[in-house]
Amino acid sequence: MNKKKKNPLLSDLRLVEMSDFDNMEMIPLSPGDFDDNDDPAAYTDELPILPIRNIVLFPGMVIPVTVGRQKSIRLVKKQYKSKNKVVGVVAMANPQKEEPTAEDLYRVGTLAHILKMIVLPDGNVTIIVQGKKRFQIHEFLKEDPHFQARVSYVDDNFPVKPNREAKALIQSLRDAAHKTLNLNPEIPREAQIALDNIESNNFLIHFLSANTNADQPEKQALLETFQSEEQATKLLELMMKDIQLLEMKREIQSKASSEIDQQQRDYYIRQQIKVLQEELGIDSPEQEIDALQARAAQKKWNKDVNEQFQKEISKLRRTNPMSPEYPIGMNYLELMVDLPWNEYTKDFFDLKKAQKILDQDHFGLEKIKERIIEYLAVLKMKGNLKAPILCLYGPPGVGKTSLGKSIAKALGRKYVRMALGGVHDESEIRGHRKTYIGAMPGKIIQNIRKAKSSNPVFILDEIDKVSSDFRGDPSSALLEVLDPEQNSSFQDNYLEVEFDLSKVLFIATANSLEPIQPALRDRMEIIELTGYTMEEKVQIAKKYLIPKQKQEHGLDAKMLTFSDAAIQKVIEGYTRESGVRSLEQKIGTLVRKITKAIALEEEYPKNLRPDDVVKLLGAEYFDKDEYDNNDSAGVVTGLAWTSVGGEILFVESSMNRGRGTLTLSGQLGEVMKESAITALSYLKAHADELGIDHRLFEYYNLHVHVPAGAVPKDGPSAGITMVTSMASAFTQRKVKSKLAMTGEVTLRGKVLPVGGIKEKILAAKRAGIREVILCYKNRKDVEEITPAYISDLTFHYVSRVEEVLELALLPEQVANPIKFVFPDDKGKPADTATPEVVVLN
Repeated sequence: MNKKKKNPLLSDLRLVEMSDFDNMEMIPLSPGDFDDNDDPAAYTDELPILPIRNIVLFPGMVIPVTVGRQKSIRLVKKQYKSKNKVVGVVAMANPQKEEPTAEDLYRVGTLAHILKMIVLPDGNVTIIVQGKKRFQIHEFLKEDPHFQARVSYVDDNFPVKPNREAKALIQSLRDAAHKTLNLNPEIPREAQIALDNIESNNFLIHFLSANTNADQPEKQALLETFQSEEQATKLLELMMKDIQLLEMKREIQSKASSEIDQQQRDYYIRQQIKVLQEELGIDSPEQEIDALQARAAQKKWNKDVNEQFQKEISKLRRTNPMSPEYPIGMNYLELMVDLPWNEYTKDFFDLKKAQKILDQDHFGLEKIKERIIEYLAVLKMKGNLKAPILCLYGPPGVGKTSLGKSIAKALGRKYVRMALGGVHDESEIRGHRKTYIGAMPGKIIQNIRKAKSSNPVFILDEIDKVSSDFRGDPSSALLEVLDPEQNSSFQDNYLEVEFDLSKVLFIATANSLEPIQPALRDRMEIIELTGYTMEEKVQIAKKYLIPKQKQEHGLDAKMLTFSDAAIQKVIEGYTRESGVRSLEQKIGTLVRKITKAIALEEEYPKNLRPDDVVKLLGAEYFDKDEYDNNDSAGVVTGLAWTSVGGEILFVESSMNRGRGTLTLSGQLGEVMKESAITALSYLKAHADELGIDHRLFEYYNLHVHVPAGAVPKDGPSAGITMVTSMASAFTQRKVKSKLAMTGEVTLRGKVLPVGGIKEKILAAKRAGIREVILCYKNRKDVEEITPAYISDLTFHYVSRVEEVLELALLPEQVANPIKFVFPDDKGKPADTATPEVVVLN
């Protein structure tokens, strides 16, 4: 081969940096070490192969290679001592493999001349090699003691006199290389000089291929592209990708630089603001953060909470006070230091005094008071107790919410109240994520923060009024809050760390249990508060309501007094409720009218009597429920429960000639309709036993009506009343005077128990009833009522309808009974048709 012109780049190269190899810094080379001559004797068909990792050697390039495998070390030492000092360098397709086989090597490599060999202290060998010419492996002849392969060599074939397209391609490569040098400040200036001195197009292509920022597979693909123009085209594509990445990097760096400049400007302005704040006596952000840090040092929180606080305060110190994130972080840290972590008020263990406080504040409610005293007793003996979840269930105005204040007073704890009526967003319980604009903690954490104690009495008011929509179900969020086994690790979305709620005494209130989610109801201890009797309301008015209203209106105790009869007049004529809320309003009205008379120096009654009440309040709003005589057949007195207490209920049945139709009227609900149908079916099945002519069911219509038709009525308590009313109509027998009843009935004639017994019995007493028929299973409900309130009532406990009719129906018929007339029906079977049911609402 002809001798090539000496490469200027290689002439200037004196040192090869070895930063990638341990125990070596610089390997000095002299111009005599380079071999720019092509010796034909070196290009043999059989060539020893040296596998290398992560490096692709191109012709003309000089690179260091560290050899560690014993087979490769022996090969290198052998070839370095030979005449030609050449070896075939081939990249490994799998660089991770320690002992490569022939399958792990690429099939195209570069003939390399070993310029220098250095033995390292650890036994490895480093060689400096210079690429000469590409070759292609056709066959591996052996693998031991080193790889030996049969190869053929590939000449570079870029045109000596390139056409316009080839010239444009070379010029594009040079331009791309210059642009890369300009965009990358890490490349030394000498590289541009070396690039300008390269005259050979083939060497330029190899030089740029070796130095492009590409992965090993991409570089190997360039080495395996034997057509030089095609190799140059692929190389240009890779270089353009590099240029795009470098331009993007420069743009990012430029933006970062401008941001740093802005930060410096902001820092200078903040320093000026700090000086002005010191002059004006205003705390700087640093002082506020230091104050938070000082408060945090006094907190009794655990390791996890402390780590969260330190993390957030460190982030806040790095945040620009003018940034929108700064107030968010400050609010969060203020919440953390405001919360009473493991800070408790001391419980009051004088049980007698606690009982006295409860008795002073509330009349009656013996079950509630007993339960609170039990809780205090266990807490006193044990010293620690997971707070139970109590649910006070009852009609409005019976003192459920105000009872919470008395409990807190008796325990010596802080009192907080959270109204749940209308809450329909889960975030109101659990809080919002801090990432949201306007985020805040849930109401549970907010109220604990307000209480400044981790064991307050916490009233969850109107828990049955919680609703749900697309924003979540607050009832489900309350499941964790109201579970004694889970609320010790309650986690608010805003707070992000666990807060212990197990020492909080939660007391929920509800008017009805049906709307409460079953899983939530299961977590609470249900305590029912029934309505007050007339006697209880009188005592509540005298002891609590009247003194309170006189004090609020500025009257002395001697200026005005109420007689018991006047109080009863207000209760019976102007209120109709289980509680005392309306009673307090009416007493307030009376006191205001008296206050007005005193202020105007007018005459006024100092001791109010029933007549005075009517003069001041006007005509009575409600008629007293009184027993109606039952001289007519089919009229029976029943008992009903409503949300404002018990009421008596009249059921009337009448008969007229027709085709056996059953008509129901009086705004009856589905349950009462079914009770009427069931009652009629029972009577038809037992007509002979009850002395009822079976022809009545076919030739006479039955109309059952419940008066006060404008008022909707429903519930499982009028079954035996319906049976008795129908039986009285069919037999035309009288119903016993001053008798009322309540209970449900089955087709087999079994009497079932019902609820609301106390309210119903009190309603019966107010109406002048003397005897009450109940299911025998309701005996326990009667026994819970104070005996003095029901001393003048007689109770009959039954289990069958026959017993009810025997007690309720008198032997004699009513005056002027209906004379039933039947057509001639000889040979016609009795009661063959099912009566049509007509409902009039």
